[in-house]
Amino acid sequence: MAYVIAAFALLAVVLVFRAVKVVPQGSAFTVERFGRFTRPLNPGLTVIVPFIDRVGARINVMENVLEVPEQDVITQDNAMVAVDGVVFFQVMEPASAAYEVNDLHRAIENLAMTNIRTVMGSMALDELLSQRDRINQTILGVVDEATSTWGVKVTRVEIKNIEPPRDLVDAMARQMKAEREKRATILDAEGVKQSEILVAEGHKRSAILEAEGRREAAFREAEARERSAQAEAKATRDVSGAIARGDLQAINYFVAQKYVDALKALADAPNQKILFVPLEAAGAIGAIGGVAEIVREAFGGGPDATGEPRSGAPARNGPRSGSSSGPWKA
Repeated sequence: MAYVIAAFALLAVVLVFRAVKVVPQGSAFTVERFGRFTRPLNPGLTVIVPFIDRVGARINVMENVLEVPEQDVITQDNAMVAVDGVVFFQVMEPASAAYEVNDLHRAIENLAMTNIRTVMGSMALDELLSQRDRINQTILGVVDEATSTWGVKVTRVEIKNIEPPRDLVDAMARQMKAEREKRATILDAEGVKQSEILVAEGHKRSAILEAEGRREAAFREAEARERSAQAEAKATRDVSGAIARGDLQAINYFVAQKYVDALKALADAPNQKILFVPLEAAGAIGAIGGVAEIVREAFGGGPDATGEPRSGAPARNGPRSGSSSGPWKA
């Protein structure tokens, strides 16, 4: 009796072990009844019919990363490049991923490699190196459409490395260097051009300011000459009036000023080392007085020192010009 109870207890344990299934998070199981798919098992604790149902495929429903091995691709311009990449995908329908395709990872890998060769082979090398985003999007669209029947969603396709041949890399490096040197030469030429323009503008402005300065100086010099001529004319008019009035003091002052100016001009001459003055100061003043008498007589005479008009040659009470005794006296 005890053996029967133990046998039933063991059978119950086996039944429970075969009926209760625990599905981990991030996974999905399929249930097969007599070899035919019936339903999927979601994460958690589930129960199946023992000895009739069994767990078929165990599918990882998290996003997976699949490495695409390196392969050689011939571009449109006949350049051989080595390309590798990576594919990100996620199983959305566990039953389709389990029963629609055999070896899902290998199928996605070969599909990605084929489309990489197709897409990149229709492009030139310069486009491959400069339009990687466009290549990724094109391959992603093709692969995602092809894997949709497998219950798989391809989220990203990334090209990791594009390696041209070494000689082609060296040629591209020389081309890049030449292009940079060209841009540097152009920038230097532009800098020199701008510098010359600024220097020319400075010279132009300087010439304009210098011409304006010369014009202003000439204008002021003309004004000074005009004022000097006006002053000279006024002095001449004043002397003429003094001569007409017989004002000997004004006449003597005018003649003495001219005499002093003449002596100053002789003294300032660069070729003069010694200045001979023919008259002493007192004799010069006397000569000036005599000249004044002669000028007054030439203008018709005038009143003498007593206020009476003169009718003939003026009487001189002092020594003549050239003596050292003193000036003439009227």
